[in-house]
Amino acid sequence: MHSDDDALLAEQMAYYRAGASEYDRPYAELEELQRLLTLVDDLPIGGDVLELACGTGQWTPKLAARSGSVTAVDASAEMLAIARARTPFRNVRFLQADLFEWRPSRRFDTVFFAFWLSHVPPTRWSDFWNTVAAMLTPGGKAIFIDDGPAAAASEEGVTDRPVPTVLRQLDDGSKYRIVKVFHDARTLADGLTALGWAVRVRAMGGSIIGIAEPPASPA
Repeated sequence: MHSDDDALLAEQMAYYRAGASEYDRPYAELEELQRLLTLVDDLPIGGDVLELACGTGQWTPKLAARSGSVTAVDASAEMLAIARARTPFRNVRFLQADLFEWRPSRRFDTVFFAFWLSHVPPTRWSDFWNTVAAMLTPGGKAIFIDDGPAAAASEEGVTDRPVPTVLRQLDDGSKYRIVKVFHDARTLADGLTALGWAVRVRAMGGSIIGIAEPPASPA
């Protein structure tokens, strides 16, 4: 079912492994990202938190300061090494795993992911959200932040792919194709509602911020 995007996802993982040392650059350069980081204090984050695709841990210390525990998961050992170095909190546990395959052995009060949803191929959309629903405790929430449609203007799109794809280049000149779906807030909310989620999605600058509660049982 997902064979068409398996190779693309492998290339996407290779990109983030190879580019771990460059990943933090936009957080230092872009005011909007700096503002987004301050939003964590205003979001309903608490209890035991699962962070999907934690990357270099830009968000992890902020989640740890508001929660009982954080389990931060990423597929890249290179990213996780940076995340561990910048996260002094004792209530954080890091795990290396492929998020399209990994399933936790327990449930969480909050599932958080920043700039990950746009890397989920449309063919895996329903499966991804059903998996997130199964990760949450009763009354739990999924909270996400990502690029909105305006961010597409700064990317080099690849038009000959069935999956929304952009081409990224690292400092050494190497190029990688990655999945990149620029979700519109309304369309995203409608899609989640169709799956039975109760969701609020709002735009902030060129980004989107969502808070979603799953259906009573996974769809």
